[in-house]
Amino acid sequence: MSTADERPPGEPAPELLEGRLWVDGCFDFFHHGHAGAVVQARQLGDELYCGVHSDEAILENKGPTVMTLRERVLATDACRWVTKTVPNAPYVTQLDWISHFGCKYVVHGDDITSDSSGEDCYRFVKAANRFKVVKRTPSISTTDLVGRMLLCTKGHFIKSLEKTLAGEEGPGTAEERKANGQAMLDRIKLYATDETAKNPGADVWFWSKSSGDNGSYKELLRGKGPQLGQRVVYVDGGFDLFSSGHIEFLRAVTQAEEELARQDGWYSQQAIDERKGKGADYGPVFVVAGVHDDEVINNEKGVNYPIMNIFERGLCVLQCRYINAVVFGAPFVPTKTYLTSLPWGTPDAVYHGPTSFMPTTDDVYRAPKEMGIYREIGHHEFEDVNAETIVQRIMKSRGQYEARQKAKGMKADVEAAHKRREELEEEQRKKQAQR
Repeated sequence: MSTADERPPGEPAPELLEGRLWVDGCFDFFHHGHAGAVVQARQLGDELYCGVHSDEAILENKGPTVMTLRERVLATDACRWVTKTVPNAPYVTQLDWISHFGCKYVVHGDDITSDSSGEDCYRFVKAANRFKVVKRTPSISTTDLVGRMLLCTKGHFIKSLEKTLAGEEGPGTAEERKANGQAMLDRIKLYATDETAKNPGADVWFWSKSSGDNGSYKELLRGKGPQLGQRVVYVDGGFDLFSSGHIEFLRAVTQAEEELARQDGWYSQQAIDERKGKGADYGPVFVVAGVHDDEVINNEKGVNYPIMNIFERGLCVLQCRYINAVVFGAPFVPTKTYLTSLPWGTPDAVYHGPTSFMPTTDDVYRAPKEMGIYREIGHHEFEDVNAETIVQRIMKSRGQYEARQKAKGMKADVEAAHKRREELEEEQRKKQAQR
């Protein structure tokens, strides 16, 4: 547990750097709201250090965490705009901590964060005039997501992301839909930036099914694209409540490709010099992530999954440093027609993890297996962590989270909602048993 009296780890930085900034927080099941603050902070400087509070400090000041410190650190490490993660950072930001790491300023959203005594967590850095403010991501927080789980709501679902971005679908008047669609598109553009948060990074496409295995791709944003010599690999999923299970899988995919590249001489000094001579060095793999529609996931999992809609899940995937491109609306079954039509060409490999959150009797990956490009990542520490197990964590400690939600102003009858979730989960188990 970190306190104001604890000394920061490691040797102190020799000086304060104007371009080295600090953000800190709980980062509980790191979502696009957190990423929104991080990317805005990164735009203000050249480096971004991210302090993550301990489980004990959060429990004392806010309430129980859903994810462990190790899982939360894994998430911030995976964020493409974070330069360095600092675990066990004090809940009340201390000047000696940020100075120890050479950070001149602290960046935080425009919402107020208080400790257990009701005092501003940033009072010391504000008094020292070393505080910068960015806008809070609207309509999302950890509390909002926990509320969706407890209340079993579906109002967050999006029927067609493409039409929503165009202002053709969604609540409100035509003018409101258009404004909302543009705001969502602007946020996708922001999250698709590179590690500097200032230049284009990830490619973003839509895929729409027409008939049978056929469909069409439509470009939304053009990023860097594959570089010379990079292998293109494909992964897909719901990526709901983007968490340690997804992150560790994606990290393992990158590591597997790096090992293949190492065997082929990618990391020889000559190869590195050649790439640098043409501009800058880069990694050996270009990872494309297919993200399923809300309807596809709900058809498979029922209840009120996905907890995050496709827009939110897409933002979570885009912010991940292990991803280079996203296909919104990817089919649940990646057929040969779909894979050979990918905008980047037929992938060199299709990767899948050791377990599946969406059980099915069909061999979803039959096509890539027949094509000889299927690869499977072995067992890892977080392979059992997915949206369902995270919901189970919430429900197991329901009383604590209900108290936290009520403290945040949630007035609904959580007991009735919990009973409804149990009924829906039982219905889904019966459906799966009949398949």
